[in-house]
Amino acid sequence: MEILLAIAIMTLGAVTLGAALGFASVKFRVEGDPLVGKIDAILPQTQCGQCGYPGCKPYAEAIAQGEAINKCPPGGAEGVQRLADLLGREVKPLDAEEQPKAAAVIDENTCIGCTLCIQACPVDAIVGAAKQMHTVLAGQCTGCTLCLPPCPVECIRMQPLAESIETWKWKHPALAAGEAARC
Repeated sequence: MEILLAIAIMTLGAVTLGAALGFASVKFRVEGDPLVGKIDAILPQTQCGQCGYPGCKPYAEAIAQGEAINKCPPGGAEGVQRLADLLGREVKPLDAEEQPKAAAVIDENTCIGCTLCIQACPVDAIVGAAKQMHTVLAGQCTGCTLCLPPCPVECIRMQPLAESIETWKWKHPALAAGEAARC
């Protein structure tokens, strides 16, 4: 009988504590800035740091606070345009040279398995083990180039991505209002 009473008291305590935690999570919920979420959705999610921030989310937070919108080379001019449209800011030229979309490729005959590239990859797109050959999961690679500098044998190169039906984009600006296409 005493055991059942102890179990009932512990169950009641657990239910009470759970209800208190549930109430607190609703009452004291802190939501992020919705503008930061919209900006972050436009950024390419390469987590490369080329903008001067450690990733896309910190750069999105800085943009929401007034930072320049033209510091993301992987996002390119299209990214600057989309950010300007979202924020109602002036479109400025990209602050760096725009590179074609690319993915890392490891020369498997040269790779010594040092794992330095694995440690440098911010999205875990490189797989392998110590003293074993490594390879890049092309579908996961964001093309950030952070794996290139630490490679002691320079067995990694960036290969431009082939244009496919999924990646093709119209490369010409829209015709200005009132301008007719000529045949």
